[in-house]
Amino acid sequence: MKKAYLILENGDVYAGNSIGVPGDSVGEVVFTTGMGSYMETLTDPSYYGQIITQTFPLIGNYGAISADSESRRAYCRGYIVRELCRTGSNFRKECELGDWLTAQGIVGIEGIDTRRLTKTIREHGVMNGMITQSLAGKARKLEEIRAFRVEAAPASTTCPEAYTTGEGRRVVLIDYGAKLNIVRELVRRGCEVTVVPCTTSAEDILAMKPQGIMLSNGGGDPADAKYEVDQIRKLNEAKIPTFGICLGHQLMALASGAKTHKLKYGHRGANQPVKDLVTGRVSITSQNHGYAVRNNSLPEGAGRVRMVNVNDKTCEGIDYIGRPCFTVQFHPEAHGGPLDTEFLFDRFIEMIDKEGKNA
Repeated sequence: MKKAYLILENGDVYAGNSIGVPGDSVGEVVFTTGMGSYMETLTDPSYYGQIITQTFPLIGNYGAISADSESRRAYCRGYIVRELCRTGSNFRKECELGDWLTAQGIVGIEGIDTRRLTKTIREHGVMNGMITQSLAGKARKLEEIRAFRVEAAPASTTCPEAYTTGEGRRVVLIDYGAKLNIVRELVRRGCEVTVVPCTTSAEDILAMKPQGIMLSNGGGDPADAKYEVDQIRKLNEAKIPTFGICLGHQLMALASGAKTHKLKYGHRGANQPVKDLVTGRVSITSQNHGYAVRNNSLPEGAGRVRMVNVNDKTCEGIDYIGRPCFTVQFHPEAHGGPLDTEFLFDRFIEMIDKEGKNA
C-alpha cells in the first residue's frame, strides 16, 4: 500500500496508508461519531470543504450502496479512517467502499490514530489539514493549509436545475445542499415537492404558489450566504408555512435578525441529545454542523428558542412569532437514524393544512 500523511495546521503529522485516489487535498478536518451510515455521511453536502474523520474504528464492512446516498456525489475534501474494510459483506453491496472512494475522486488515509486526532480536535478546536502522499515541502504545504477557508457552499452544492416529484400539497424545497431523504419524507406525507436551486429568486418561488416552503441543509459559513438570506427575508413577508433544517435553520435566523457563530468542534454524529423547552421531551438526534445560532441574538418578538442541546445548551430549534415557521438545527430525516424527531415533518404538514383552511 502507498504511504500517505495527514498534516494539521498546528504542524502535527500522522502517517498512514493511502485510500481512494492518490494526491494532495486540503480541507477543514472534522470528526463524526456515527457508528454506521458511512454512505450517508460521505454523500451529505453539509461536509462540503471538509475532511471527514470517522471515530468508529472499522469502516466499509457492508461495502458501498448507491441507494443509501443522500446526494448526487460526495462533496467532502477527504476521508480518514482507522481501518478500511476491503471485504464488505451485504446482499445490497455494489462494490467495495475503497473502490467507491476512488470512483468519486476522494483522497483518503487509513491506519492513523483517529482517537488521538479526535482528542486533538476536541481540545484545540477544528483545524485545517492536508492529506498528502509526501512530506516534501512541508513548510509550503503548511502555508497552503493555514490559508484554506471553506467558501460559501450553497451555490456549489445545489441542484443544477429545478425538478418536481410526488403529488399533493405544493411544497417548494430550496436546495442549499439538500439530503435526498428530506424529499422522500415530504413525498411520503402527500406532497408535490419542487426542488429549486438556491439561486432561485423569492419572486420566482412565490410565482409557483407554494403551500409550504422547505429550507434545506447545506455546508459552509451561513454568514457568507448573503443572497440566500435576502431571498428568505422576502419570502417571510408572504407568511407561507416554512420549515428549515440545519443550514436552513441558520439562514432563517439570520434573515430574522439573529447572529450565528462557529463552534469549537461542531456537532457531528447520531447521538446528540436535544431538549424541547415546551414539552420537556429529550430526543436523540443526528447532527452535522459547525455553526450555531446565538441563543440570545434573536430580536425580541421575532421568535423564541424552543430546543437546546443538552450537552452545551446551544440553540437547536426556533419557533417564529407572527408567522407559521419553525426551524431545527438537527436532522429529523436522518438515515440510518435516530428517528426520534421525524414527527417534525408531520408538524409541518399540519401547519400547511391549517393555513390552507384559514386561507
